[in-house]
Amino acid sequence: MGRRGAAIVGTVAGGVAAALVRERTNPSACPYSQRWMLGVPRPWLSVQRLIEVLEPRAGERLLEVGPGTGIQTLPVARALAPGGTLDVFDVQQEMLDDVMRSADREGVANVRATLGDGRQLPYDDGGFDGALLVTVLGEIPDQDAALRELRRVVRSGGRVVFGEIPLFDPHFVSASTLTRRAEAAGFRFERRLGPALGFYARFSAP
Repeated sequence: MGRRGAAIVGTVAGGVAAALVRERTNPSACPYSQRWMLGVPRPWLSVQRLIEVLEPRAGERLLEVGPGTGIQTLPVARALAPGGTLDVFDVQQEMLDDVMRSADREGVANVRATLGDGRQLPYDDGGFDGALLVTVLGEIPDQDAALRELRRVVRSGGRVVFGEIPLFDPHFVSASTLTRRAEAAGFRFERRLGPALGFYARFSAP
């Protein structure tokens, strides 16, 4: 590689690094225009693993914050039937519309969508049996506020599952940081499924 090629590579690498730093210091949701990224295969964060660690049961009411295009939404909603409901909550109406179109198309009728900010959840105290956030927590500007709100709306005896993967995710939250912040908000760590390259972590609400 000549000097010019090296310079180009260096410039690109520098730009990518700068973008990652910018995203880390200014967290925000994945734009709807880049939703294709949500469909990139993530072996460690498979829906099967999520179902295993979340253990959704018929008749329960669960909350999914940041469903994206609904990759895990429909399988979880199906597991709650009959009698259960999955509330999906997102800061982008386009994402919610996408999820509801998919639910409509697949005949999944127990999904309800609400637009809003994860730092202020418009739900009653203890209204949910559990919650799930897959590669979402780091996108919320105030993670601690979001975790406190989750603890408020998840009933005692309930659980919350987080999914995180560092690859290509500038908003990745490490297992140690997640545990520290979740416990400070009132959750109790139960278990982790998967390696540092991609994991689900389950916490209980005492």
